[in-house]
This record gives sequence, structure tokens and C-alpha cells, in this order.
Amino acid sequence: MSTTTMSTTTMGTTMSPTSRLAPVRDLRPVRTAVAPAAGQLRLTRRGRLALLMVAVAVVLVLGVAFGAGSVATDQGGTPEPTRVVMVGEGETLWGIAAVAAGDGSTRAMVERIERLNALDTAMVTAGQQLRVPLAE
Repeated sequence: MSTTTMSTTTMGTTMSPTSRLAPVRDLRPVRTAVAPAAGQLRLTRRGRLALLMVAVAVVLVLGVAFGAGSVATDQGGTPEPTRVVMVGEGETLWGIAAVAAGDGSTRAMVERIERLNALDTAMVTAGQQLRVPLAE
């Protein structure tokens, strides 16, 4: 038996089984520390959070300062003169408003009656008492 050495030929170069390949370089981007330019501020996550909290506090203080001027007075307003009408069988809010409005707008009178009586809809039932504004 004879000993034979094996060699691999690749594109004209001979590689022995014991030779090693050069290490492959990592192709991920490398982060380098860049110093901020003059006049620029670089904030950390905690710094951004602190800045956000300061901005929210400023907005709240301004809201309270400007909102304090819009308070109601201690004196009550003059109530709208009304009369109480009991809804009869077959009557509608539109019909009651038409009588109360006289020559005025029936639609506006319906809205006033709904607002005065805190009605969600124009549905009324027989026997219901409604406050109706006096015709002007």
C-alpha cells in the first residue's frame, strides 16, 4: 500500500485539506458615536420623557389660566315665561307648537318646547304636562 496525498485544485490554486479560509467580515452596519454639531441638543429617552411632561404641564397651566375667566355668575337669569299644557288624546307636539307659535315659526317653537321639557324626541303621550313658552 502506498500513501497518497490528496489535494484539491480550484481555479488553478491548490488547497490542502489543512489550510483555513480567511474569516468572513461581519456585514452589519456599525454604529459610530457622532458628536452633535454645535447648537444641537441630543436627548436620551428619559430626557424626551421629561420634556414631554414639562410640555403637558405647561398646556395644563395655560388651560386653567385661560379657562378661569369663563365661569358663570352668581346671579340667575330671567326665566322664560311659560304656561303648562296637558297633552290631549290625539295631539302632537307639532300641533301644540303651531298653536303656541301663532304666526311665528312652528319648527322653532317645537325646538323650544323640546329644550324646555328636556325631550329626546317629539313623541308626547296623552296626559303628559308640557311647559310651553308664551307667544311673543
